[in-house]
Formats: sequence, structure tokens, C-alpha cells
Amino acid sequence: MKAAILNAFGTPLEIGTLPDPELAPGDVVVDIVATGVLAYTADVLSGARNYPMQLPMVPGPGGIARVHEVGADATKLKPGDWVFCDPTVRSRDDAVSPDIMLQGWSARGEGGKALQQQWLHGSFAERMRLPTENAIRIGDIEPEAAGRWCALGKLLVPYGGLLAAGLQAGETLLVNGATGGFGCAGGAVALAMGAGTVLATGRNGAALAELERRFGRRVRTVQMLGDEESDRARILAAAPGPIDCVLDLLPPMASPAQVRAGIMAVRPYGRIVLMGGVGMLGGAELVLPYPWLMRNCITLRGQWMCAPEAVTGMVALIRAGLIELGLWEVTEFGLDAANEAVAHAADKAGPFSMTVLRP
Repeated sequence: MKAAILNAFGTPLEIGTLPDPELAPGDVVVDIVATGVLAYTADVLSGARNYPMQLPMVPGPGGIARVHEVGADATKLKPGDWVFCDPTVRSRDDAVSPDIMLQGWSARGEGGKALQQQWLHGSFAERMRLPTENAIRIGDIEPEAAGRWCALGKLLVPYGGLLAAGLQAGETLLVNGATGGFGCAGGAVALAMGAGTVLATGRNGAALAELERRFGRRVRTVQMLGDEESDRARILAAAPGPIDCVLDLLPPMASPAQVRAGIMAVRPYGRIVLMGGVGMLGGAELVLPYPWLMRNCITLRGQWMCAPEAVTGMVALIRAGLIELGLWEVTEFGLDAANEAVAHAADKAGPFSMTVLRP
């Protein structure tokens, strides 16, 4: 099969051939139809993000595929089914605290490395082998629409955070870092789940205006200017009332002060979910005041990716028309142009832009 292979950090992807993946017990082999290229892919491939990757590797976290072959343990999946390839692989021998890795992207800890050895290659290829439970049916779609369905990869991250937060219809949600790919998707998901108001923060004034234009009166935006106290004051002034929940999706280059400006605007007994990357690359860590957390009965939770059942829930929201895949402008590349696609994703890293490979 043809694949885009990363042989060493900081080198271009090599478009070459690898043996077709062989079916193993508990696995599924799929034909990749479309796979998203994240805006920060170039940083991952250069090594700048310090993601643990065993090289050489075919990168690519998740994608839209059709089942090619199933194992004897598959009772519902059949060849030809359209599936979302969930990159979040969990160990099967500890139901309480499973090890996790993102197939074709990164692994954490020794357990994650062991999983990566078993399911190394990602979706920048014509075919991929993945655990049976990670090939999740999405129902029939038109082949030409597969690129748009790659938006699942953007939507599921904030959806996992909002499910963890227990967001309720009518609540006020603050999305801290709303002008990035995941933040923009977070606003769309929250509105689909019934949020009364979404407060969207970011430094890019033009991107914030675009959020208001696209989503209407239920979205209120606040441009972050860099002073923690004044930024928080303007967030509170923009809110229609107490802020029930905060979803932080700020990237690694953001400052802890920018995180605090948003999350410390939450009301007493409010909930905070951290899903961004502040501190990941060796910068200053987030520091929160113990007395404030305690006396205000704040619920603070970290969340990485989403639960498996979230995929089915998100597909239902899309099928119901509550989330429009047409929000994103999709640019597609063939597998031979994988390096061009990586460069394009970085250059066009707007909130409503999506770069897709079509193997």
C-alpha cells in the first residue's frame, strides 16, 4: 500500500510503499477514504511538540474509512461499512485506569508505548489496522462527502470535554481559546447541546467577529488583551449572568495568565475542564489559588480526548442537523501531496478551515 512515512523528526514525509496491514485477532483493517491534517502537524513532525513517536511511522490521527476486513470477534461490523477511525486506543486489561495512546500520533508512559508498538501506523496511508472497537460506524455517506466528515476529528475533542463537564441546556459556557480549530468546534458543539450563551475568548479580533457572524446572538465574544484582571472583568461584563462552565482549549504557547483570566470567571459551584496544552512544552505551569477553589466549591477536571460512545452521539447531532459540516471550508490533497497538505494546514490555520488527505 502507498503511505506517507515519517522516518526522522524534521524531515519531509516520504511517499513510499509498505506491506498491506495483516488482520490480527481483535483488529479491523480499513481502507482510508479521507483523513484530516491538523494545523499543528508540522510541529509534531518536526519534533517541536515532543510527541512520543516510534519512528519510522505513518502519522495521522483518525479518519473516515470503509471496512476492508474484520476479525472473527466482530459481530456487527462488515466489509463496506463507513466508519470513523477513533485514534484513542485504550488498553483492554484495566477497565478502571486504562493506558491510552493516539494511534499514528503520540503515546504516554510505558503502557502507551506498548500500545503504540501494537498499533503503530496512522491514517496517512491507503489502509490501516486498528482495534475493532475503534472502528465506529457512522452510517452511509456519499464518498465525495468523506472530507467534510473529517470534521469529526475536530468536534469530538471539545465534545468529550463538554460531556465530562455535564453541560446542561440553557447554561452559560465560556470557551477559553475559541478562535482555534478545537475552540471554534467547541462553540458549535455547545450550541448544538443547548447552551444558552457561549462566551468565546481569543486574541484574534477578526476571528471573533466571524464567530459572531456565523453563530448569531447566542455567542458573545471577548478579545483577550493580555492583562489577566482586566480580561476577566470584560469576560464577566459580557456574560448574561453567572458563568456555569469553562472549557479551556488554549494551545501550548498561551500563558497561564490567559488560562486563569478565563477559568477564574466561573461562578461558585461552577465546573472547569482543562483540555489545552499550556505548560506542555516546558513553559510556566498553571497555578490556581487553593482557597478560591475550596471556598467556591469549584469542580476542576482534566480531560484528554473523549469516551468511545461520544462518536455515536456526535454523529447523531450531525444527522439531526444540529451541527452543520458545511461550516468548514475543506481543501483536499492526494496522498502524493502529503507534504504540501501539511504546509497548507499550517498556513490556513483558521477556525473554519480544514485540510484533508484523500488516499
